[in-house]
Amino acid sequence: MNDIHNTFRQQGLVRPRDGGVLGGVIAGLGRRFGIAPWPARLLFVLILMILPGSQLLVYPILWVLMPRETEGAAPVMTAPHAPAV
Repeated sequence: MNDIHNTFRQQGLVRPRDGGVLGGVIAGLGRRFGIAPWPARLLFVLILMILPGSQLLVYPILWVLMPRETEGAAPVMTAPHAPAV
């Protein structure tokens, strides 16, 4: 399990200490991909309406697999941005 947590942590997939509503999974995913928490939650609900059920299985699995953000941790990686031209 520590290997999985370390892999997720290296990729920037951590549950934030602040800003999580239930387990912080969607806030962590949003932060990783450069989306604010509330739009990420809205996207989660919209996807849930289109493909019902699958997210309800994935969320608890990610809750277990994604480590909690540690205090004083380095900034989390975000999605790469296109270079300015």
